[in-house]
This record gives sequence, C-alpha cells and structure tokens, in this order.
Amino acid sequence: MNETKCSQKIQDDFLKEIYKTYKPEKDNLIQILNEVQEHFGYIPKYTQLQLSGFLKMPMAEIFGVITFYSRFTLEPKGKYTISVCLGTACFVKGSQKILDRLKERLKIEPGQTTEDGMFSLDETRCVGACGLAPVFTVNGEVYGKATVQKLDQVLDELENKK
Repeated sequence: MNETKCSQKIQDDFLKEIYKTYKPEKDNLIQILNEVQEHFGYIPKYTQLQLSGFLKMPMAEIFGVITFYSRFTLEPKGKYTISVCLGTACFVKGSQKILDRLKERLKIEPGQTTEDGMFSLDETRCVGACGLAPVFTVNGEVYGKATVQKLDQVLDELENKK
C-alpha cells in the first residue's frame, strides 16, 4: 500500500469515529477540526475534503476557518515547535537575531518544518513575558533573556535527544 492510500485509510478510520460522535451540522466544524488537529497534529487536505462532504460545506469555507484560527495548521509540525517572539519588547532587545540564527541553522523559514520532522519554526507577536525579553519558546516552554548562544545550547540539547 503506498503512503497516500495508507494515510487516507488512517484518516478514514479516524473520521468514522468523528461521524459517530457528531451530527453532520455546520456548527460542529470547529469542534471537529480541533479533534483532527489533536489527532494528526495538523489538518490534512484529504480530511478537509471528507469533512466538506459530511458537513455539506464548501471546501473554501472550511479552509477559511482553518486559516483564520492560528491554532489550526495545514502542515505537519515538527517534534519541537520553536516560536520566536517579535513583539515590541522582544524585537527591541534583539529577537530578530535569534530568528535569523534559527533560519540559518535549521535551514527553514517561519511556518516550515525541517525535512527530518524534528523542528518547526514560528513567529509570534507576544507571549506575555516582556520582562524576560527577548523570548523564544520550545513546545510552549519559555526561554527568556535569550541570546544566540543560549539558543544554540538549547538546539544542541534537543538534537542530542534524538
């Protein structure tokens, strides 16, 4: 069985459970998308297509909801999601240097995942830790008063966990 069919079978099996849990009503879209995101780590295109039929909604409307809410993603995320705060306090204190180092070292842009599936890179505007600026997070864990050296140390530790 090729990867696409396997992936579709896995998605179909999951959706069968969703169909047992929810009525085919448009009002259930966000709850269903939350479950899909939790289960797969992103919302696959095939699943969107299946939900379009189940909820009798245009794909464009489902896509619009997915792209409106920052919680949802259309691409698989890495094992470690690194977010760099570019809010005013962090930016003024040098967070752009941290973002530039991540792009250089991981060879990806914000919104992308490394080929090995290890790291995803995101930008954020504020994590509410302005007193610790500049800040980056790894899977939600905050690293304050960040420097490029501190970032490299954290990345080295994560890479050694492989």
